[in-house]
Amino acid sequence: MTATTAANERAATGGHPQRWLILGVICLAQLTVLLDNTVLSVAIPSLTTELHASTSDIQWMINAYSLVQSGLLLTAGNAADRYGRKKLLAVGLALFGLGSLTAGLADSTGQLIAARAGMGVGGALLMTTTLAVVMQIFDDSQRVKAIAIWATISSLGFAAGPLIGGVILNHFWWGMIFLVNIPVAAIGLVAVLKLVPESKNPQGDRPDLLGALLSTIGMSSVVYAIITGPEHGWTSAQVLVPAALGLVVLAGFVMWELRIPYPMLDMHFFRNQKFVGAVAGAILVMLGMGGSLFLLTQHLQFVLGYEPLEAGLRMAPLALTIVVLNLSGIGPKLVMKIGTPLSVALGLGLVAGGLTSIALLGGGSDGTYGGMLLGLVLMGAGIALSNPAMANAIMSAIPPEKAGVGAGVNGTLAEFGNGLGVAILGAVLNARFAALVTVTATSLPAALAAAGTDAERRQISDAFASGLQTSQLVGAVAVFAGGLLAAFLLKRAERTEEGAKQHEMAA
Repeated sequence: MTATTAANERAATGGHPQRWLILGVICLAQLTVLLDNTVLSVAIPSLTTELHASTSDIQWMINAYSLVQSGLLLTAGNAADRYGRKKLLAVGLALFGLGSLTAGLADSTGQLIAARAGMGVGGALLMTTTLAVVMQIFDDSQRVKAIAIWATISSLGFAAGPLIGGVILNHFWWGMIFLVNIPVAAIGLVAVLKLVPESKNPQGDRPDLLGALLSTIGMSSVVYAIITGPEHGWTSAQVLVPAALGLVVLAGFVMWELRIPYPMLDMHFFRNQKFVGAVAGAILVMLGMGGSLFLLTQHLQFVLGYEPLEAGLRMAPLALTIVVLNLSGIGPKLVMKIGTPLSVALGLGLVAGGLTSIALLGGGSDGTYGGMLLGLVLMGAGIALSNPAMANAIMSAIPPEKAGVGAGVNGTLAEFGNGLGVAILGAVLNARFAALVTVTATSLPAALAAAGTDAERRQISDAFASGLQTSQLVGAVAVFAGGLLAAFLLKRAERTEEGAKQHEMAA
C-alpha cells in the first residue's frame, strides 16, 4: 500500500483508526506536564516551613519549570518535525519521570529548583509532540473537535493542580506531588511505544540551538528582574542589569531568527494577523490565570486559614467549569456559532470579570468564599471559550508540515504567559505588602512570626490581603485589554482573508 493510498483511507475514516485511543494516551501525558505548572502552588506553605523557602525561592521553583519549557519548546517542535514525533514524545516522558524522581527527593531549595528545571526539558518535548500528533492523526472533519478536547485537558491539568496537590498533601509529605508522576510517566511511555504512529517531516528544519539558548537567557533575565524588583528596588543595579541583559538578548534572538535559513521561530509568522491576535490572547489569558492561581492558593491558606486539601477543593470550580462546558460540547459549539474573534473577546472578558470578582468580593481577610466562587466560575467559562479558539487559530495560521513548530509556539505562549504572570503579579503583591508593613521578612509566615502582638499580626494579614487584591485587579486589566486587542486583530485578519478569496473568485 502506498503512502498516498493510506492517507486517502485515513481521510475517509476520519484519520488514524485508533485515533481516539491515541488521543487519550497523549492527553494523559499532557495532563501530567500541566499539573506540574500549578500543583506546586498548594505546597507553598509546606515548602516555606520545611525548606525555609523565601517568596523569591518559591517563585523560582515555579518559574524554573515554566521558563525552561518556554525556552526549549520551539526547538523541541523543530526536532520533533525532523526526527520523529513519537520518538521525542517517548524521550520526553522518560526525562520527565527522572526529573520528577529528583524533585521528590530534593532536600534543599536549590536542589528542587534545579530538578524543576530538568523536568522542564522533558515537559518541553511532551507539550510540543502531543499537539503535533493530534494534528497528524485526525483529518479536517474531526480535528477541531480533537483540539477542543486537547485544550480542555490542558486547561484541566492547569486548573486541577491545586486540588490534586491538596489531596496529596493531606496524606503525604510535599515530595509526593512529584513522585506520583513516575507511574503515570511509565504507563504513558509503554502506551506511546505501542500505539502512537511515527510521523515526521523529512525536510524538517534543523534545531536552532543558539535561538533556544538566547530565548531562554533573555526571558529568564527579564523575569528575574521582575521577581527581585520589590526586594532590591526597581532602579537598583540588581534589577536594571538583568533587565537590560534580557532585553538585549531577546533583541539578539529576533535578529538571529531573521538571518538564519532554519529559524526556531519564523518571524514572518508575525505578518499573519490571525497569528498575532491569537498570540496576544494566549499570553494574556495565561498571565492572568497563572498569576491569579499563584496568589489565590496563598490567599486561601495564609489569609483565610484553609488546609491544603480545603484550599484545593475550593479551587475546583474553576476546573469543573472548564470540563463541563467543553466536554459537553457547549464551548466548541459556541465558538463555531459566534466565531473566533468574538469567542476570544467574550472569553477573556469573562476571565477579567472573574479576577475582578475575586479581588473585590473575595479579597481581604474578611472576604467571603462566595465572591471567590463567582470569580472562579467566570474564569472557568472564559478559559473554556477562549483557549480552544486561540489554539485553533495559532495552528491554522502555520503550515501543517510544521505542526511541531506550531505546537511549540502555542506551548511557548502558554508557558511564558504563566511564568510572566507569576512574576508580575507576585511582584505587585510583594511591592504592595512591603509598602504597607514595616517588618523585614521574605514571606508572610516569617512576617507573622516576627510580629510581637496580635494587632501587628492582624495588620500584616490585612496588608497581605490588600496586596492580593491589587495584584488581581492588575491581572484583570491586562487580560481585558488583551482580549479586546486579540479580538480586533483576529477580526481584521478574517476580513483580509475574505477579501482575498473574493478577489481570487473575481479573477
